[in-house]
Amino acid sequence: MTRPAAGTPVETRWEGRFITVKQQGNWEYVSRSRGIHAAVILAIDEDADGRHILLVEQYRVPLGKYCLELPAGLVGDDSTGEAPEIAAVRELEEETGYRAAEWLTVGEFYSSPGMVSESFTLLRATGLTKVGEGGGVDGEDIAVHRVPLPEIAAFIAAKRAEGCGIDVRVAMLLAGGLLALS
Repeated sequence: MTRPAAGTPVETRWEGRFITVKQQGNWEYVSRSRGIHAAVILAIDEDADGRHILLVEQYRVPLGKYCLELPAGLVGDDSTGEAPEIAAVRELEEETGYRAAEWLTVGEFYSSPGMVSESFTLLRATGLTKVGEGGGVDGEDIAVHRVPLPEIAAFIAAKRAEGCGIDVRVAMLLAGGLLALS
């Protein structure tokens, strides 16, 4: 599809608490309401047994099944102007029960740019300390998986065989792209 002509208005077709459906010319897409975006965390735990990656698994209504993902959460859903780094600290502990001593902001990325304008900030967390159970808040029922790095491909394959959806960011672990950041 070609770029809409300059000045083509963006029309809001529907708006909810978290998402907005928009149209510009013939192009329909979804965006986050109120400027909300996401923080996604590559959490790397190292100990005498080697490097481990923290993954989370939770039920996702749009998929109708559980999905294996990197820990993540919305930035600014409760407070306008929240920094991705602040949201990441909160979400890592809420979802996984870990805190990180070191953080690195990798950059901003787009999930599915042909359909969704949402972006996410990818952050790397290291120097992890277990401080709680994790599992999320408000009935999120998040399962935390601490997976040894050499077993990551087999773990993902086993989850896929169980019928679990696999978030695209997890695929970057298989390609080694995310791990090159650490």
